[in-house]
Amino acid sequence: MTLKNILLLGLLLLTSISNAQTVKDLLKKATKVLTDTTKKQSLSLNQEDIANGLKEALTIGAEKGCSKLSQTDAFLKNAALKILMPPEAQKVEKTLRGIGFNQLADDFIISMNRAAEDACKTAAPIFVKAIKEMSITDGIEILKGADSSATTYLRTKTQDSLTAKFKPIIKNSLDKVDATKYWEKIVTTYNAIPLVNKKVNPDLAAYVTEKSMLGIYTEIALQEKDIRANPVARTTDLLKRVFNKK
Repeated sequence: MTLKNILLLGLLLLTSISNAQTVKDLLKKATKVLTDTTKKQSLSLNQEDIANGLKEALTIGAEKGCSKLSQTDAFLKNAALKILMPPEAQKVEKTLRGIGFNQLADDFIISMNRAAEDACKTAAPIFVKAIKEMSITDGIEILKGADSSATTYLRTKTQDSLTAKFKPIIKNSLDKVDATKYWEKIVTTYNAIPLVNKKVNPDLAAYVTEKSMLGIYTEIALQEKDIRANPVARTTDLLKRVFNKK
């Protein structure tokens, strides 16, 4: 508390005592002084403070989100994020399961989700770099927006560039966890079946990249909502100043 606030509180106490005010009234007046001071401090935020606060929230969201999604089964056992067979390959899956190749189909689905989880281990810096480049001028409108408006902004402005950077990581992870090998085996097995349409070979890396990024944006949005709604989640002074103001 500043010296000015201390003196003001002292004057209020002396005045109130002389007028025989109750303790309850004293506390109300003291609380009002402190509340007014806090409001004045929050009003001192400028656009740069707001933008930096949003960047900090998104950075925390990206780092926590990627860390969470890099855990085993983070994708596989999350019904909302689980990566299933590519839509154009669902006929392949149905056909193979129909003739007893359930394990092959299961192994492939598991390996795609493992690739996404593995790629998330190194995804955070890509997102953080994009966050740091966010324009200051968009800060105030984003702050006034919906609970996930900063995440939406990040997704709109950076999705194409992030996809280009993230896809090689996904491709490497697909190879690392044998998803590529399982897919090649599925295609070979399917093509060996008589009287089937054999022209099915989706871009596996592009598909898993899209699904992985969806998962990351979802987690960043959840972290952003938490910071906006939950004071406990505002773990730095800047986050407290920016989001308390809102």
